Amino acid sequence: MPQIPTPLQIAGSLATFHPDLRLIGPDALAGRHPGEHEDNLGAGVVAQPASTAAVMALIDWCRQNGVSIVPQGGLSGLVGGGVSDAGQVILTSIRLNRIIAVHLEEETVEVEAGVTLEALQAALAPHGLTTGIDLGSRGSATIGGMVSTNAGGILAFRNGVMRHQILGLEAVLPSGALFSDMTRVVKVSAGPDLKQLFIGGEGAFGFVTKVVMKVEPLRPHRAVALLGVADAGRALQVAARLRRHGALVLEAAEMMWPRYLRDHAALKGFDLSWLEDDAAVLLVEISAQSADHATTLLEDELAAIWDEADIKGAIFAQSSEQARRFWDLREDSGFYFSAFPQAPSFDVSLPPTLVDGYVVEITSRLRSIGIGYDAYIYGHIADGNLHIALATPGPLPSDTKQLVEDAVYHGITACGGSFSAEHGVGLDKRQAYLAHADPGKQALARQLKSLLDPDGLFNPGKVPF
Repeated sequence: MPQIPTPLQIAGSLATFHPDLRLIGPDALAGRHPGEHEDNLGAGVVAQPASTAAVMALIDWCRQNGVSIVPQGGLSGLVGGGVSDAGQVILTSIRLNRIIAVHLEEETVEVEAGVTLEALQAALAPHGLTTGIDLGSRGSATIGGMVSTNAGGILAFRNGVMRHQILGLEAVLPSGALFSDMTRVVKVSAGPDLKQLFIGGEGAFGFVTKVVMKVEPLRPHRAVALLGVADAGRALQVAARLRRHGALVLEAAEMMWPRYLRDHAALKGFDLSWLEDDAAVLLVEISAQSADHATTLLEDELAAIWDEADIKGAIFAQSSEQARRFWDLREDSGFYFSAFPQAPSFDVSLPPTLVDGYVVEITSRLRSIGIGYDAYIYGHIADGNLHIALATPGPLPSDTKQLVEDAVYHGITACGGSFSAEHGVGLDKRQAYLAHADPGKQALARQLKSLLDPDGLFNPGKVPF
């Protein structure tokens, strides 16, 4: 069995390998923040190519030398998909950061994979355009990473997930060969859509280098409100009315259940005196032809549905700063880690009309495990995506961990949902993938992996292909 090269040996071999390749070795990486997972930089070697040619050359070198590759984007992944070990090379898109072209009339854009979502949104704004997808981690999440995890986010209820935003892409295969499908049109009926292998593939089938995305008109005139609601059913009732209104566009419908809301509000010093004690909160944001018109429309529509939806209090943002404070309650979601370090967290989706029953059942199932097993629940209510974090520190003992996963995932697949909504599988959800993904789907994925990456060099040990 060949000896695994050390990080210093790998860095030395690649130091002057290609003019468009920058190497960062173990000494320079010491002390760097690893992102969302403490072991992301475990390989000790980061390769930063600035061109597709450099990516191809590096992958070919790794293949010839039996060195596995861990693709990384903005290090914002939450399931350990970017974790690396000594003897591997981290392949990052950080220098593949050009916005190649903005096609105004087509409402499409061509970008390299390392462009962050926030940078793309900023570049589009002067043209009156924006992305059809948005995430709380927009400042660090890269387009390539979002492709690889099939990211969802705030606008998925209206525009779909990343898969629905991609028209074309370019990627380098584990063989070092180039896959190029930089299509700029929606209508393509020319055989299997092979680019889908890379969307949600978590870097297992290749390294994405360029992307063609749809974009949409920017609607800057907004109104934001927090509404007290009894349950998800009432929240969906409000969202449905707003979605069907011809003079406004529903931009967001985000729900926070009572424990999440009240603990976070207490931490932020956010006044909840306007809210009935037992209520959850629905954050809604709409756009219209002017800011005043947006505010009037939102107020009028909520007044019309107030009794029917049993709204339990409301507060409207009176300024952009207040709107930001509203959003901070929802997007600064890691607040519970200070009280519960490494709190186990989950990311599930189910048909929106089934959310209320699921929340009641999971609360009961978790509490049956033992005292203290309660959950913070929040998420994208209009598409049924719930984020769940236990109000207990982790990591859990293996037997308890299994009981918790059984409680969280029970019935999810059977009802047409998913054990992973938008965070991917990575390391953390490997067992859930084996337990809940269709066996035929798993077998086909393994066959494809074996065909495209017979040596298992791309992101080994993650999604269990």
